[in-house]
Amino acid sequence: MAEKKLLLGDEAIALGAIHAGISGVYAYPGTPSTEITEFIQNNPLAKERKLHSTWCTNEKTAMEAALGMSYAGKRALVCMKHVGMNVAADAFVNSAITGVNGGLVVLAADDPSMHSSQNEQDSRFYGKFAMIPMLEPSSQQEAYDMMDYAYTLSEKLKLPVLMRVVTRLAHSRAGVEVADIREENQLNPDHERAHWVLLPGNARKQYLDLVKKQEKLEEASSKSPYNYLEGLNPEYDYEFGVIACGIGYNYVKEADTDGCHIPVLKVSQYPLPADEIRTMADRCGYVLVVEDGQPFVEEQVKAILSSDYEIKGRLTETLPRTGELTPDNVGEAIGWGIKRPFGKPQVVMPRPPALCQGCGHRDVYDALNKVAAEYPDARIFGDIGCYTLGALPPFRAIDSCVDMGASITMAKGASDAGVFPAIAVIGDSTFTHSGMTGLLDAVNDRANITVVISDNLTTAMTGGQDSAGTNKFEAICLGLGVEPEHVRVVVPLPKNMEEITRTIREEIEYKGVSVIIPRRECIQTLNRKLRQKKADKA
Repeated sequence: MAEKKLLLGDEAIALGAIHAGISGVYAYPGTPSTEITEFIQNNPLAKERKLHSTWCTNEKTAMEAALGMSYAGKRALVCMKHVGMNVAADAFVNSAITGVNGGLVVLAADDPSMHSSQNEQDSRFYGKFAMIPMLEPSSQQEAYDMMDYAYTLSEKLKLPVLMRVVTRLAHSRAGVEVADIREENQLNPDHERAHWVLLPGNARKQYLDLVKKQEKLEEASSKSPYNYLEGLNPEYDYEFGVIACGIGYNYVKEADTDGCHIPVLKVSQYPLPADEIRTMADRCGYVLVVEDGQPFVEEQVKAILSSDYEIKGRLTETLPRTGELTPDNVGEAIGWGIKRPFGKPQVVMPRPPALCQGCGHRDVYDALNKVAAEYPDARIFGDIGCYTLGALPPFRAIDSCVDMGASITMAKGASDAGVFPAIAVIGDSTFTHSGMTGLLDAVNDRANITVVISDNLTTAMTGGQDSAGTNKFEAICLGLGVEPEHVRVVVPLPKNMEEITRTIREEIEYKGVSVIIPRRECIQTLNRKLRQKKADKA
């Protein structure tokens, strides 16, 4: 009897990858993908096999390292949240041109409804753009099973495979039956140098090969065990049919409490199975597309079918145009009555996130607000991390937060335009992720900005993973050209407020690039260490 485990979607992916014989996972922590790498790091079999699982500086370096492992003939997994795909895009798109040697799976965890993200982008567009096969599991069991399937497909087609999941699948649990465990690939570096050296002459040939492979990708999709048409009697005509993509299939099934008989085309592998779509449309008055994310499939179905055929979905607002799907809004779109036994309790109050009590970022913002009040035109540019919460009460300290690393470059641009003082606040992990290059720009242009690297010695927002630059920030800033006397370190505590505010004032008045590093360990990671120390003594 197969062993069954209760797993998060992320954990199912991780275990599936281990059992599929990966030799390494490369990632930068980002919700809702973080638990995949954490699970692999703590898994006994992964430890026994000594799988490589160190956090990377950013998603681009993770993608390139995974591609290097694939070049060597071994199977690799690279994980990121959807906005991380933007950072990895250069290497990701070009990996479709080089192709792969060992199997390579790129896991993108999308965040419909923006539970912890700046946008709602849909990673499936990246897969189509790169012209590689994509998988989108509808359940935790499929998430596990698809990993072995994905690596086999990758090595068969000699292409990376993009697997896309969403927050609701990544962070919910279900029973998962586990299968046999595969051994790792043997070391076998690729000898086809022309595949990997993307000089224009080589790249043109490789790109032509990629275009020619599209027919094989479509054939694989039409024969995929994860794409199938159910409930269609070819002798009947139906009012409508449903195309259900990924977790959308789960929502359709969950909403169907009465066992209604409508044709459903389940889609969990791309490119789309065009013949099956036409087969269903021939017997249905219209088609409803149920997909979590942007209208990626809906737009393509419009192109596959005749222009006068009716397609409903997010574009027609039959389903909400934004936000994640639910069994309720899917059921309403299909026309099934939804019973809601519980109303929204009136006593429940909103609980917006806040910086932890005892967090060093609090003292940083107290100091910044005190000094900024002395400069009527001061602007503080924020970045991505726990400290983004400085935009909320009681601090209301930052004026912008756009993307990873943008605080430094936006402060530089604002300073170039005449804003004074222009102050950037960035965290330790975000600085090494994508802030260093912005600081180099500022140094090279002698920009008049003050950069605050609020260092809490960890990647706190995603749970306390290692930060790539810990104990290196002074050296990095000096190496990038910041004057030694303008790299200042302070300890953010209330008792040091006079020193901190004085330091900020002095560096604001310096006409050039200055860096202040408030350094104090994250209160959560510190508490975990103290609890562990106490447990070890017990």
